[in-house]
Amino acid sequence: RGGAPATPGRATAHGTADQGWLHCGGHGAGHFVKMIHNGIEYGMMAAYAEGFAMLRKAADEGSASGLETPLTAGPGEVAELWRRGSVVGSWLLDLAAAGMLADPDLEGFSGHVSDSGEGRWTVKAATDMGIPAHVLTAALYSRFASRGEADYANRVLSALRKAFGGHTEHG
Repeated sequence: RGGAPATPGRATAHGTADQGWLHCGGHGAGHFVKMIHNGIEYGMMAAYAEGFAMLRKAADEGSASGLETPLTAGPGEVAELWRRGSVVGSWLLDLAAAGMLADPDLEGFSGHVSDSGEGRWTVKAATDMGIPAHVLTAALYSRFASRGEADYANRVLSALRKAFGGHTEHG
């Protein structure tokens, strides 16, 4: 109960969720709820990562990023700002802010993001149920790409662009 106040208007005798636990149903129901939780977590983490990458690039490149004036606040400062009452505030944001404070350029991290299976299970369940899960699926695939699983496919794309349009690689 100490983690968050009760939802306004929620009857306290409604169940046990406000106490931090819940009997979700029969065999496997609790695991299913946890799986969905972890899939959502994948998506939230990916959204933060993408947003902070944009902020970093805008701070590094200034007007080259499309801004009229250079962004002078780095991702760590923005994370700290957002922790102070923004709609995107969360414990994950708290962790991001602490990580960027300790290692502003995140040089202690390789960018190789593992997955423990919950995201795969979530995407499979969404597919089996016919539920579009665009964000959750993209977040899982982003983890695959972080491990180099997209390298060969990207080389094929580069070869195709060169073959049909004479486009050379830049980078």
